[in-house]
Amino acid sequence: MGSLWNTIKEGIITVSDFLWTYPLAILLILGGIFLTFRIKFFQFRFFGHILHQTIGKVFKKSKQTGTITPFQAFTSALASTAGATNIVGVPVAISLGGPGALFWMWVVAMIGMATKYSEILLGMKYREKNEKGIWVGGPQYYIKKALGWKWISTAFAFFLMIELIPSTMVQSNSIATQTEGAFGWPVEITGGVMCVAIAIVVFGGIKRIAKVTDKMVPGMVLIYLGVCFYVIVANFEQIPTVFGLIFTHAFTPISATGGFAGAAVAQGLRWGIARGLYSNEAGLGTAPIAHAAAKTDHPSRQALWGIFSVFIDTIVICTVSGLTVLVTGAWREVGGSDASNMINVAIGTEFGDAFGSSFITVFLMFFVITTIGVLVFYGEKQAEYLFSLRAAKIMRVVYIVSVFVGAIGGLQFVWQFLDLILAFVLLANMIPLLFLHKEVAELTDDYVNRVYKKRSKKRKIQLFYEDEDAS
Repeated sequence: MGSLWNTIKEGIITVSDFLWTYPLAILLILGGIFLTFRIKFFQFRFFGHILHQTIGKVFKKSKQTGTITPFQAFTSALASTAGATNIVGVPVAISLGGPGALFWMWVVAMIGMATKYSEILLGMKYREKNEKGIWVGGPQYYIKKALGWKWISTAFAFFLMIELIPSTMVQSNSIATQTEGAFGWPVEITGGVMCVAIAIVVFGGIKRIAKVTDKMVPGMVLIYLGVCFYVIVANFEQIPTVFGLIFTHAFTPISATGGFAGAAVAQGLRWGIARGLYSNEAGLGTAPIAHAAAKTDHPSRQALWGIFSVFIDTIVICTVSGLTVLVTGAWREVGGSDASNMINVAIGTEFGDAFGSSFITVFLMFFVITTIGVLVFYGEKQAEYLFSLRAAKIMRVVYIVSVFVGAIGGLQFVWQFLDLILAFVLLANMIPLLFLHKEVAELTDDYVNRVYKKRSKKRKIQLFYEDEDAS
């Protein structure tokens, strides 16, 4: 029986590696490039406007229709991506794919901005109110309403609902093993604490999740970035060499050095793209589920937060994590099964090993709690779409139990299916998304013509009168 399972496991890993190295990589890159052309390079041309309309209006109250504020929708979606993937996942990707993996993360991010923008745009257009009067949306709704592909919308919802079980297990196990190593806490205790904390959050619905994330996530991100920036600045003389490694080995293989086993170009491509996707989730269709509840006056206005979230998540947080382990040389010292501790070692070079380990462990604890809280909400919405609100409540309990099971390392064979199921989710969303490119382009043009240009015209008139007053 053991040999049969090993054969099955090897088969799953082989298929997953093939899908993520070639077909999915091509789909994500070409799909993102296609959508970038369809929206006329919107994410680059209007980046200043995007910053002004997102982070520039954080404290402005919205009078538009919705359940939560645009910023709360953003932090809720960011909570599901910012965390273990950025802190632990990036160093692991570098250990498996070399410094060049960071370059491919940037590529995925730049074109992924168009993908995530398009997802949220369509999610806002086709959202609807459930029987409790709460706005709900996501790929399952725009696939069904816009294309009439009911079986694809059902497949997306089903695969995402199932995928979130091993996903929560992996997340909880990562923090349970971290706390056990750093503080000696039994994994059962950590698992129990996380279950209680997550239950308190998710049983309050999207409003409570939003209130928790909009208070916790920004602060945690800023503190983490501050610590990493200190380490990078302390090793600034290594920055030119590090960027040379990143760009050189994005296109050429790198040989083994120290604890690093070496990597081919395909490995850098595979792990950079996979980790970039895991980080910002562009193409997975999860962000529209959180953003659908937001108050807004135009689908594109809320979709601007999608572009900003990819920028923060991958261009900023992942880059800082990657540079931290590269400038300190931790990527050469730590490898193999210990790669997840690479960031601890990197921070420890400036603050001491004890601080590095404790700091990362504590932050992962908070990040993972907010991440899993949002993942549970995503899973509930799939169960609600497929079955009913009652089924959503049942799945909520299933996910919370999965947190504890994952923490103690149970049902690890289920984890092997994570990449494979994630591939199905991606395919079920990306292909319909590309078929809806005309709507994406039309809505974007409408926003530019009716909202952006109108605002720019008012600004020019204002400046004219200011000049007249001055003269």
